[in-house]
Amino acid sequence: MEVKVSNTIWKKFQKRMGYSDQEMEQFRSEPRNAAVLANASEIKKKTIIVEVIEAHGCISGHKVGDRFILDGAGNLLSALCPERMCIYAISCLQHIVFSMGEMICADRDANTIKFKRTGCFDVGLECGGWGRVVMDVRMVDRDGDLT
Repeated sequence: MEVKVSNTIWKKFQKRMGYSDQEMEQFRSEPRNAAVLANASEIKKKTIIVEVIEAHGCISGHKVGDRFILDGAGNLLSALCPERMCIYAISCLQHIVFSMGEMICADRDANTIKFKRTGCFDVGLECGGWGRVVMDVRMVDRDGDLT
């Protein structure tokens, strides 16, 4: 089934990405790109909240209750995040954030994914590492309460 995307949205996207007309033609030739853009307004309405639910021995000092806030597209909103953010903890979020985006594109509730906890790849002191951070991820409406 062909997905309809307005010319206004195509033009805005082209400007945002800095695509030439030729590049935009290439982008538009892939049908799934239209499907993703058709859901862009839904993704823009979402916020992703990542909350530390377990922490011990974290060199970056993350503690239970710390939160990383991302927009629906997966961009960290650094003004709403801790001053220091561990790259090893943040990098583990990519699969969950991607899965949530896929759910939105499929017109499904992103919070119904089954595996939405992740953590720093450090195995913790008891297993020969240094520390451990476990995080829970959820998606909320952007206008909603971030608590």
